[in-house]
Amino acid sequence: MQKSSIRSLIEKASRSLSFRRKLPKEFSSVPIVVSPSAGLKYLFKPMSKVDPTLFRCVREIVRPGDVVWDIGANIGLFAFAAASISGSTGSVVAFEPDVWLVQLLRRSQTLQPPSSARIMVVPIAVASQVALRQFEIAVRSRASNALAGYGHSQTGGVAEVQMVPAFNLDWLLSGLPEPAVIKCDVEDAELEVFRDQVKIFSEIRPIVLCEVGEQSSAEITHLLLEHDYALFDGEISLIGASEIPRATWNTVAVPRERKLDCTSRGPR
Repeated sequence: MQKSSIRSLIEKASRSLSFRRKLPKEFSSVPIVVSPSAGLKYLFKPMSKVDPTLFRCVREIVRPGDVVWDIGANIGLFAFAAASISGSTGSVVAFEPDVWLVQLLRRSQTLQPPSSARIMVVPIAVASQVALRQFEIAVRSRASNALAGYGHSQTGGVAEVQMVPAFNLDWLLSGLPEPAVIKCDVEDAELEVFRDQVKIFSEIRPIVLCEVGEQSSAEITHLLLEHDYALFDGEISLIGASEIPRATWNTVAVPRERKLDCTSRGPR
């Protein structure tokens, strides 16, 4: 049997499974509910190897007491790692439109220790306008879910379409704590998230960690530079890093007036 066929069988057989694992020690080994439906890596890899780049970015960007917004939270790797670093004086808002993933996030939410930041799970999409939007659930990994019109080829097709409420960043600022850090992973819809959002960039000015597709790189670059952000490659350590001229796949954008203290943080 071909490797791709075996993978497909495992994906189908494990799609509804969920189980508890622990984040790496530098995040106080906090528990989190994971599922192969969000990626087979949760079945086979040690948690420290699931997404080492994302974990490093959390350590280097998030500070104690920070308010963190996680846009496209999926199962919450970033959200719960950030909550551990932000600590009891911080808060984390996890935005996720997929109702199945939302119930995993809420289960993880109940498992967090008092030493972690308060976590708010918000079951919505973030986009350019306040509206109802079609949200496509991928046949393969739910990490590939996307607003209709976006997404990558590795979805394996669309399993179902959900109608979800969408809100933009400036609207969300009216009812949520202002973020010091925003992480955005929305499968090519990053321009939908950031375009025409005046207050978030002119007044709040958070550090932004964003996956940027090649098709939106030029516009995202222009948007961030226009708002006087310095760009860095999130694929490498930010400690002593040089600026890059163009947004890349894993972009860290820092307001020029802010000093980025990238001291790697361990468990408290």
